[in-house]
Amino acid sequence: MSNSSSITEFLLLPFTDTRELQLLHFWLFLGIYLAALLGNGLIITTIACDQHLHTPMYFFLLNLSLLDLGSISTTVPRSMTNSLWDTRAISFLGCATQVFLFFFFISAEFYLLTVMAYDRYVAICKPLHYGTLLGSRACAHMAGTAWASGFLDAVLHMANTFSLPLCKSNVVDQFFCEIPQILKLSCSDSYLREVWLLVVSVLVAFGCFVFIVVSYVQIFRAVLRIPSEQGRHKAFSMCLPHLVVVSLFIITGTFTYLKPPSISSLSLDLVVSFLYSVVPPAVNPLIYSMRNQELKDAIRRLMTVCFSKAVMT
Repeated sequence: MSNSSSITEFLLLPFTDTRELQLLHFWLFLGIYLAALLGNGLIITTIACDQHLHTPMYFFLLNLSLLDLGSISTTVPRSMTNSLWDTRAISFLGCATQVFLFFFFISAEFYLLTVMAYDRYVAICKPLHYGTLLGSRACAHMAGTAWASGFLDAVLHMANTFSLPLCKSNVVDQFFCEIPQILKLSCSDSYLREVWLLVVSVLVAFGCFVFIVVSYVQIFRAVLRIPSEQGRHKAFSMCLPHLVVVSLFIITGTFTYLKPPSISSLSLDLVVSFLYSVVPPAVNPLIYSMRNQELKDAIRRLMTVCFSKAVMT
């Protein structure tokens, strides 16, 4: 990172320069952030406390909620602070930390979504082998691999990005420190190293995507062979939330990192980054709880117990 030592801070892109709209942005992001904290926190607490939910599917969902909390906490609070205090500055170390944490959480989340696709595949296509293939140790290893792979990706990208000579400017055209925007500040051809590293990451992500698609092709073929309508409905209820989350994550993330420069603009980059960095952590708990009766019943039991204890005290 010594090549970039001349830059002591970066200037992030504000959503607006109007004070009233800055405050509106603050309150909007605060509402989204609190919704994400409440939704993901409720899922984590419910799964941890309810013995009926101590299964592989909910174990992975708990990990997903932890990653969602981490990713949204990396970007939104800083953006809220900047809007509230009418500032754009973020320190060099703060920017590097934000790049590392955000890439870590979203990379680990994508790997975990791939593992969750495998969980759905085994549950529906090979139910008799579910306990063998997805025992507690196997689940812990798969979740740990997802977290470790995300950490390794983040270390490589953060170290490579901030070892580049950044001398064009210190203005980041995004509301948080994002690798594609940092690369635009490089003043030498050495940025191609990071581009190639991004290409490798995209290829790995594409491999995960192919695995997810193949898994769901097998899943839907198996579901359509289920004779009872109730069985098909239960299988679709198990799979559709995950499929929606994966689709939202892949579409917005792919567009952000692979869109052609000809259609790039500040407003478009801002909107797309908002869609893939802020929206999923806030709506994932809603998506997973809407069609999951077992999870809704567990949340209801938890709320009843908490309410009873509050009344007794």
